Amino acid sequence: MEWFDPNVISSSLPEFWRGLWMTVQLTVFSLVVGFAFAIPLSVARVSRNPWVSRPISAYTYFFRGTPMLVQLLLIYYGVGQSEWMQQQWEAGNSFWLLFRNAYFCTMLAFSLNTCAYQLEMFAGAIRNVPHGEVEAAEAMGMTRYTALCRIVLPSALRRAIPPLSNEVILMLQGSAIASAVTLVDLTGAARNVYSRHYAPFEAFIFAGLLYLAVTFVLVGLFRFAESRWLAHLQPLSASAKQD
Repeated sequence: MEWFDPNVISSSLPEFWRGLWMTVQLTVFSLVVGFAFAIPLSVARVSRNPWVSRPISAYTYFFRGTPMLVQLLLIYYGVGQSEWMQQQWEAGNSFWLLFRNAYFCTMLAFSLNTCAYQLEMFAGAIRNVPHGEVEAAEAMGMTRYTALCRIVLPSALRRAIPPLSNEVILMLQGSAIASAVTLVDLTGAARNVYSRHYAPFEAFIFAGLLYLAVTFVLVGLFRFAESRWLAHLQPLSASAKQD
């Protein structure tokens, strides 16, 4: 076909693989970091103390209410290029020098964004834990901390699997904006191939197929997780009820 040349893809495979690896890195690392911070923050989010819950609510409101591209540009071009930051660089402060690194700024922006979404998911799951489970834990003599660690959080994490799968897929797709700060992710690799060969169909169709393949893998993993850890929440079939 004149409009599709497979040789463009075959000659550019190494660049596509590097871009795919960068996309997977950004997605996985940001999700792991966001998850690690979302667990304790979700507990604080459901606190009855407004001095604890309201600052976290403001954080989630900002990061869920603004586009991730704006957040990335604010961190990389806003914070990273501010006069105060320039002074820290001139002083040789090793920590603030990280804000000159596009990879670090992208990871920071992605982690803060996904942490806000995961935080609200886990907070909602904690609120939906049946009160009877908490009462049973108290009746067995568990302290609030022990009940939280052994009853509430495990139950909430299992219930959060379906919405978490959506967040993972959205994070994978959202990572395409990393090329806005010079990182060559999968979308950036496709753009480079397009500019070099002037072949938009080949470059972006192949990139889309790679995104689709990774999405299918993630959907399969989360469906397995749901069948493994949420089986007790599934309604019984008619034959099981008769038995």
